[in-house]
Amino acid sequence: MGDLVGEPVEGVLYFVPFAEFTRIREAVVEETQKAKIFAFASRINALYMIAKAGSGHIGSSFSSLDIVSWLHLGEMGKDDLFFSSKGHDAPAYYAVMAGMDRLNFDLIHSLRRKKGLPGHPDVSVSACVTNTGSLGMGISKAKGLLFANERFGRDGSVFVMTGDGELQEGQIWESLVSAANQKLGNLIVVVDHNKLQSDTFVKKTSDLGDLEAKFSSFGWHVGRCDGNDILQLQRVFDDFRGITDQPKVLIADTVKGCGVSFMEHTSLDSDVAMYRFHSGAPDQSAYRMAITELKEHLDTLTSDVGLVPVALENIVAPPLVKGPEKVERLVAAYSEALVGQAERNPDIIALDADLILDTGLIRFKKEFPERFVECGIAEQDMVSQAGGMALGGLLPVVHSFGCFLSARPNEQIYNNATEQTKIVYVGSLAGIVPGGPGHSHQAVRDISSLSAIPGIDVVEPCCEAEVFVLLDYCLNVASGSTYMRLVSIPCEIPYQLPREHKVERGKGIILREGNDAVLIGYGPVLLAQAWKAAEILKAEGINVRIVNLPWLNCVDTEWLTKVAIDGCDVLITLDNHYIRGGQGEMISNTLAGCLNVVPEIKHLGVIGIPVCGTNDEVLEAHGLDKKTIINTVQNSIKK
Repeated sequence: MGDLVGEPVEGVLYFVPFAEFTRIREAVVEETQKAKIFAFASRINALYMIAKAGSGHIGSSFSSLDIVSWLHLGEMGKDDLFFSSKGHDAPAYYAVMAGMDRLNFDLIHSLRRKKGLPGHPDVSVSACVTNTGSLGMGISKAKGLLFANERFGRDGSVFVMTGDGELQEGQIWESLVSAANQKLGNLIVVVDHNKLQSDTFVKKTSDLGDLEAKFSSFGWHVGRCDGNDILQLQRVFDDFRGITDQPKVLIADTVKGCGVSFMEHTSLDSDVAMYRFHSGAPDQSAYRMAITELKEHLDTLTSDVGLVPVALENIVAPPLVKGPEKVERLVAAYSEALVGQAERNPDIIALDADLILDTGLIRFKKEFPERFVECGIAEQDMVSQAGGMALGGLLPVVHSFGCFLSARPNEQIYNNATEQTKIVYVGSLAGIVPGGPGHSHQAVRDISSLSAIPGIDVVEPCCEAEVFVLLDYCLNVASGSTYMRLVSIPCEIPYQLPREHKVERGKGIILREGNDAVLIGYGPVLLAQAWKAAEILKAEGINVRIVNLPWLNCVDTEWLTKVAIDGCDVLITLDNHYIRGGQGEMISNTLAGCLNVVPEIKHLGVIGIPVCGTNDEVLEAHGLDKKTIINTVQNSIKK
């Protein structure tokens, strides 16, 4: 390891070591200058963490770092608590906590890794006050913490950071009134108002209007300043200390990506493809330019106050894991399939919850702008809008991540179902991988939460070809509403569906013949693991039948007994979901009701809180990898 001298070296990542943060904290300099230095050192480490992990949110982390640094260095007392409700700025928070010696510093090397730092804050990390990642909950959580403090006689304030896009969530506004009624002067909220959310400008999605007037009308004391200017932050918080009978909110006008010129988003217009640094890791070229600029800023700040320049240490960047040469991308296939359907049916309307890139709707918006509705981070509103559209004779297709779409607006989805209209719900990021973002983003309870709603068929395609036929079923064949879950990661598909494959409700297809055991599953992640396991088992003389059943909450009983499991005494179900409420339980219940002798059934699926880590780490941790499938087959046959 060594300092950054001259130009950064390709393939090398740089970070500020703990000893340098200690030196910064102990430096005898003016507090606001110290906080500026600390914030830029933390930017270097947040960038390092994201680059090493291969994913994360640079823009949101950098916009918030001056605020988080000043709070911890110049504002908060020993009894005060801070957490960020928005969650995307986790690398920034981890960098600050590690620099403050409130988090094991070595953990900066393991962002988004198993037993490391989860992609969104989690209470399993000692420095984290509450879990975040699912938006809108922060102020409510803070009120609960303050209530508990009062009951137990504890002192201290609670500081909460929210995003400006997060203000589209209804819970935010629900949480404001009682805080004012209770005169919670020890509740301080900071809005990181960087003007951008996932898809585009906040004002283009749902203009927040006069935020100062809005918060004031709820009985809050409001301050506003440049959130990337620590002197201005100091003045606002000095003012806040004199307000003891009102909750307080600071609207901090920040710049997304602040601190690196080419990452800063300051233009007056925006579109989804124009801000590169909302999520994901920088490429080698961008990383080298960014670390150079950050080090130059840091050197200038230390020179201005007479401090020795901050030394950096480095590591060789982990090698890029080369994936398979041929992969299938189901979201891209869905994008193509939806446009094709919309060309034939002018009643199809697409609704999105600030995830146009991740849900494959960029092309749809371009082709049919008048039939695209951006609802923002407001899933309940989106689903109920779709309900009204369906009542009015349109065919709405509703999109978000599966973890959010199935849960937050579940009551609204049920309400729509009771009207017996037709709506297609599409949840991407389905299942337990990618595991980097953490459990708030791992959709592993959507099958169970939607299967209980009457009239909804729940399906998942196993490959690009099946996307087309299942979407056609959802739009043109199904009599009622449907929910399609889509795996978002690129997947190697070792199997093929027959040409001219057609779907029949409740029936699957045998992908591989064998009579020693039957593996029934769905989707590209676990069927691919099953196929790889079957190849190894074949070499041992064990022939496994692999069945793709894309229907997750219904199955044709005759097909199941006479085709899927015929001639086999061992049945293993594979759920990219919790076992409870998953497809496997549905299969067991079906067989128990129609067979006198039920074969031995083993369920593989998620148990407990999903772990965060690389995809391979997560699959192995939950027993959903090929090795566990092999062992399960072998042990079941022996029994």
